[in-house]
Order: sequence, then C-alpha cells, then structure tokens
Amino acid sequence: MFKFTKAAIFALAALIGLGSAAVQAGSAENGYDKQKVVYHLNDVNHATAAFRNIKNHLNAVGDKNVEIIVVAHSSGAFALVDGAMGKKDKNGKVYNFTDQIAGLANRGVKFEICANTIKGKHIDKAKINENAEIVPSGVAQVAQLQQQGYAYVKP
Repeated sequence: MFKFTKAAIFALAALIGLGSAAVQAGSAENGYDKQKVVYHLNDVNHATAAFRNIKNHLNAVGDKNVEIIVVAHSSGAFALVDGAMGKKDKNGKVYNFTDQIAGLANRGVKFEICANTIKGKHIDKAKINENAEIVPSGVAQVAQLQQQGYAYVKP
C-alpha cells in the first residue's frame, strides 16, 4: 500500500487542475485553439482586405472562439467613419465599410478608433460608426492589447 505525503497530494491536485484548465480552454472549430487577436488598421486602403481577413478568421475559428479587436488610427480611422467607402472590387462593386463593420460587430468584433487621429484629421465625432469606441491612442492601445495576450495581425 502506498502512502502519500501532503506535499505529494497537493502536487497531484495541482497537476489535475492544470489538466482540467487546458481541457476547458479547449479547441475551437477546425482544430484551432481559442484566440484573442488585435487587428491593426492604419491605412484606409487596407480596410477592405482587413475586413475580409477578419470575416475569414471568424469563419475558420468560430465566432464564439475568438475575440477580435480592430484598432484604427492614421488614415485607417476613416474606415470607421460612416459613409466612407472602400475601393471597387474586380467586379466593380464598391465596398461599404459601414455595412461591413455592422456585420462584423454582430459577430462580436470590437472596433476602436484613436482620439489623436480624430483630433489631428478633424474627424467629426458624430460621423464615427456607432460600433466604434474612442481610445486615447491607437498605437498605445495596440501595445496594451499585446501586453494582455492578444496576437497582433497587420493586414
């Protein structure tokens, strides 16, 4: 018969706890682990591609298995201004950022826009998309999210 010391029992309990935490974290759809991601958007000309990447990301991992925050500053902030339009696709269709943002927000994507950019580029706050939250600094927000464990994506 084996006798376990209190230290051995405590160590075994800790290992079991770590194992169950790993199981709870679990895998998302298609074999991906749950994810936290910040998309850095600082060029309005990349917004169409960024929003397409985000849609594909959600489709691959599953809406409930990924937390995505888009941080926009510099000219990328204009993608979060209502009425702003993207480039035409190869079929001549113009991308409407407002519709794309609404669709992604309905899937849980959060949008943040830089207050420094709003001031520096004289963006009317009344025209900022209703799904966007104003943050003091776009670049500082990207760094903060990375410190909190968000993976960085720059489309």
